[in-house]
Amino acid sequence: MSFAFLAAQWANLGLISYAVPDQLLLPYLPNGLELDRRDGSAFVSLVVFDFLQTKVLGVAWPGFRNFAEMNLRFYVRRGQQRGVVFIREIVPQWLVASLANLLYNEPYVAAPLQSQTHHSASQITVEHTLYWQGQTNLVKLTASNQLYHPDAASTEHFFKEHEWGFGRRRNGKPIVYRVEHPEWDVYPVERYQLHFDWGAIYGPQWAWLANERPYSVVLAKGSAVKVFPHQALPKL
Repeated sequence: MSFAFLAAQWANLGLISYAVPDQLLLPYLPNGLELDRRDGSAFVSLVVFDFLQTKVLGVAWPGFRNFAEMNLRFYVRRGQQRGVVFIREIVPQWLVASLANLLYNEPYVAAPLQSQTHHSASQITVEHTLYWQGQTNLVKLTASNQLYHPDAASTEHFFKEHEWGFGRRRNGKPIVYRVEHPEWDVYPVERYQLHFDWGAIYGPQWAWLANERPYSVVLAKGSAVKVFPHQALPKL
């Protein structure tokens, strides 16, 4: 289909990525896909960013244009198509989560989530605060304000550039949808803070990540984005 289901500005995307064992990801892997790897490993990324100027089917719904998102995703491929599968996506608004679950069967939940972005002459700081089960969780990245464009072989490119989203319908059959945006410039990350209860938010099988050092930390500027309607996964 040629029309975009959703159009928005995705701003200041922080991606904190970890190498993980295959067995943690296989229960979420739709049929017909394989894990995408770098240096022989599969990965998850904790991703935080802001939805801005959001329109659904061309309509800017009052009160639902600007909001934060936090998600946990992993990386897959199907032939030459590289994409992502989501394990859980968190937004602050119940209606947004409900619509995403209804229309895309995406694993959205609603929880109190706030974001702040601070610019100075030399730095940008992005901070996301999630309140979950009575605890405050913090993701904070500080980077140099000097944007650069990573090449296609870089670690930054591997984690930030994906044209395809994959998932499952309620009957288990795989689906695919296209996400359109230009390649993103990135800010050089200088430091990060992560105070995060992995086990409470994503399940006990993820609790060990609290003691792991990330493989990569990226802060991408973002851009205008279009998300197109999903379809059944076609045969190769």
